[in-house]
Amino acid sequence: MKSNAIVRLSGRAAAILCGAALSLAVAAGASEPPKGSDKPASPPAAKPTDKAAAPYLLDVCPVSGEKLGSMGKAVVRVYEGREVRFCCAGCVGEFEKDKAASLKKLDEQIIKQQLPHYPLKACVVMPDDELVNEGDGKAVDLVYQNRLVRFCCAGCVKKFKADPDQYLKKIDEAVIAEQKPNYPLDTDVVTGEKLGANSIDKVYGVTLVRFANADSIAKFNADPTAAIAKLHDAWKAKQPHG
Repeated sequence: MKSNAIVRLSGRAAAILCGAALSLAVAAGASEPPKGSDKPASPPAAKPTDKAAAPYLLDVCPVSGEKLGSMGKAVVRVYEGREVRFCCAGCVGEFEKDKAASLKKLDEQIIKQQLPHYPLKACVVMPDDELVNEGDGKAVDLVYQNRLVRFCCAGCVKKFKADPDQYLKKIDEAVIAEQKPNYPLDTDVVTGEKLGANSIDKVYGVTLVRFANADSIAKFNADPTAAIAKLHDAWKAKQPHG
């Protein structure tokens, strides 16, 4: 909560601080108000890294486990390039008390959600090495930008991190090949527009989402929760025992 306390400064000190604050605002992209105007400077533009953050694909708060939206609009934060959504502001503080431990717990939730639908049976780096789910040679599971990636060994994790895009592309291709033929919707999950020859296929986690146009992708990224739920319901209706 913002403090309502007022710090009283001498006229000279206040002038210095105000001038410094204005200089910082201009440097950050804010526009300086006309001289003599009472209008405050406009806020700085949003950071581009926040816009490019990997969308949060769980439908629950990572702290409370409450459904997102059940306590009002979700609170969004970005950590290390990945978006995390909370049911309320209080859970943000709880999460940040030990961010490393909280992110580890979140990764465990993501692995549990995505593992049953992971499309590859072999290591994405060493495709001749089959993934094993138990024993000494158990696969290594990594959450990268809110999505699961599986490896045959720790050495392959290092190779992946050196050039993740080329390996993520392989996973995307596998997801699309597996899910596109039986995709449960013939309309855009966000706008309801008919999907056509120019539709755009994107993979989120281990889920294919098909869009009518780029504007729909932007709307999905801004708040994926409802659209993901709608798509999952469509899959369940199409394959009730799947």
